[in-house]
Amino acid sequence: MLKEDFRRIFAGKDPLTDIFGQDNTKRDIKSALVMSRHMIIVGPPGVGKTTLAKNIAKLLPKIRVNDCGYNCLPEMPICPSCRAGANVKTKEIPGTQRFIRVQGSPDLSAEDLFGDIDPIKAMKFGPLSVEAFSPGKIFKANNGILFFDEVNRCPEKLQNALLQVLEESKITIGSYDIDFPVNFIFIGTMNPEDKSTEPLSDVFIDRFDLTYMGYPEDLATEKRIVLEKGKKIIEFPDNLLEFAITFIRELRKNKELEKLPSVRASLGIYERAQANAFLKGKRAVSMEEIDEVVVSVLAHRIALKPAARFITSPEELIRKEFEKAKEDFSEKGGCL
Repeated sequence: MLKEDFRRIFAGKDPLTDIFGQDNTKRDIKSALVMSRHMIIVGPPGVGKTTLAKNIAKLLPKIRVNDCGYNCLPEMPICPSCRAGANVKTKEIPGTQRFIRVQGSPDLSAEDLFGDIDPIKAMKFGPLSVEAFSPGKIFKANNGILFFDEVNRCPEKLQNALLQVLEESKITIGSYDIDFPVNFIFIGTMNPEDKSTEPLSDVFIDRFDLTYMGYPEDLATEKRIVLEKGKKIIEFPDNLLEFAITFIRELRKNKELEKLPSVRASLGIYERAQANAFLKGKRAVSMEEIDEVVVSVLAHRIALKPAARFITSPEELIRKEFEKAKEDFSEKGGCL
């Protein structure tokens, strides 16, 4: 059913409009979805990985399912109650509710995803009764998308628990001698430069296709993102906005940096400079407001390479590079 949904969705005009640029990534995602293949989107923070996944959620059509906790289709039941022909009510769920988000974390357990014994139901039906089992998020994603943000933050034990369902589309729950078939597409994200994460095992990563997202391809694309996604309260002159975004894009080329500023930095300068100008009673942003916020917005969003840490700090590097950029801007006839 999911394959058919996405084949209809992608048959005409490209509906992935929440992300500007990133044509190769969007192509990869669409081709994975129409074949119900699991996918991991790899890239640094702030490039739109989660935005792209949410865009997919909005495209899913609403469906009618049984109100049983497992999202059983009336014509294709998977849970014991529906299989037994119990009189279960149906409900209509929109596409956004077919998109179930999980936040990767070292303390995330298999019970969080698959479900666990409900103590109250266990007292009523018995601890080994299927009726005592309370389904987790993976069943809520049945007939939809399981979006796993920062998948490389989940512990190896959880990776191992996911192997069966990723390969066979079914789950065998601990004490129960019952297989639950589930139909979902797994979309994960990961930042490969994050040092605080768990390594993904070869057998786990082999269940996925990978696509890679980078920073916006050009100045025009990043400027469009800032103007359409950022908040506007006063005027931000076009030449100053291009200067600010160009400065951030040049920082990404700086050989002394190992962590680079994302698009959130461009949005931060756009919004914070406006706010500072507004607080002064101005009608438009000037270079003075950009200067005031640049360290606050950028310093914590970069990291220096080990050799550079001995001679400077992030704050000093930002200030030095910004002063140099201002001089170049002035020499080219820019108004400070």
